[in-house]
Amino acid sequence: MVALIVILTLALAFPPLAVADPCAEKACINVYTDNDQIIIEARKGATTAKKSISQAPKKTTVKPSPKPSVRPLFFPPVAAKPVVKKPVIKRTYKPRIKKTSTRVNLSDRLTQLVPTAGVAYQPGFEPLINVPVYFWCDLPSLFQSRVDIIGEVVDVALRPSFTWSFGDGTFYSTTDNGGPYPSGSIRHIYSQPGTYVVSLLTSWNGEYSHNAQVRAVTGTVQKYSSAEITVVQAPTHFITRKG
Repeated sequence: MVALIVILTLALAFPPLAVADPCAEKACINVYTDNDQIIIEARKGATTAKKSISQAPKKTTVKPSPKPSVRPLFFPPVAAKPVVKKPVIKRTYKPRIKKTSTRVNLSDRLTQLVPTAGVAYQPGFEPLINVPVYFWCDLPSLFQSRVDIIGEVVDVALRPSFTWSFGDGTFYSTTDNGGPYPSGSIRHIYSQPGTYVVSLLTSWNGEYSHNAQVRAVTGTVQKYSSAEITVVQAPTHFITRKG
């Protein structure tokens, strides 16, 4: 009895030592599963953290099903058609060959080359009667060209001459191409008002050279051009003088 009392007195006088917390200084980690989730729980001192990670299902390898093999349908062999060659027919006649003429009219060739004149006059708007009208054309005084004909080279030099018809029955021939006021040499005066057709006939003459020989061009190359001109009467003014 005395011994029991002594033990109880010592127990009350000296309480048991407290056990140290292992998570006070270092973090304690606990991982477990709950409702198909992975739970990571960490605790350090008084701080506790928890994080869940969904558990991924296990991968299952599915073997691909083999593709059905398609067998080609059976067709009976088709007999090839025999190739029938057309008979070759040999011609027993000679094809016609068109003969080319070596005679070429040089004048016809030059007609396509020489320029055509343009008729001009001054005053350009409603000239007056009894006042000279100046005419001219835009042609050069010399036309030169090199023509390749039947394999031969021909050099041609042509010069123009002019015949003017002023539309009132008057004609004028010259080798000058004329010009505007005041130095133009082709002038005409109309005595009656009206609209007149002025015609110009240009004749080209000259020579050609071939193989260092110069010859005259036989015939002439002619070009025709025309223009209309309206001539008016001058207005009349009455002047009253005081006597």
